[in-house]
Amino acid sequence: MVNGNKMKKNKTTSAPARLSLSLLPRNRKAWIEIVEAFVAVLLVAGVLLIIIGRGATGGKDIASNVYYTEISILREIQRNDSMREDILTAQVPVEWEEAGFPESVKNKIAERTPTYLECIGKICEIDDICSLTEKKEQDVYAQAAVISPTIGGGEVYRKLNLFCWTK
Repeated sequence: MVNGNKMKKNKTTSAPARLSLSLLPRNRKAWIEIVEAFVAVLLVAGVLLIIIGRGATGGKDIASNVYYTEISILREIQRNDSMREDILTAQVPVEWEEAGFPESVKNKIAERTPTYLECIGKICEIDDICSLTEKKEQDVYAQAAVISPTIGGGEVYRKLNLFCWTK
């Protein structure tokens, strides 16, 4: 019956309230200033972390320079036929200080070593472990190169290890 009974609207079926910026208290300006200050602190901290991070790795990390130097010395020796022949005819294993270490190879290593490094070599069989026999207090950088004979020069292969450390 619709005539005298008025239908009441159900409150749950009414349209939802609009979203507004009432999530913040009435003093919005103060909250915005707090958020701005927080963002500014985050930006400053981020810039400081980036600067500190670059400074930590840029100063004392010489490993890549040392490895590049070692590889270039070893490649030069590998490409020189007479030095390769000297290495292949040496009695192995032979240490840097021993009489059997080829003088041409020793001179090339000494000539190409930068002034801030000290480098020595060791010649071993290709399958042998070829490590530095004396203990060093500094960081030791090591690279190895396989020394092979020229075509038709035999089947003897050697390994030349180069060990470098800072002075």
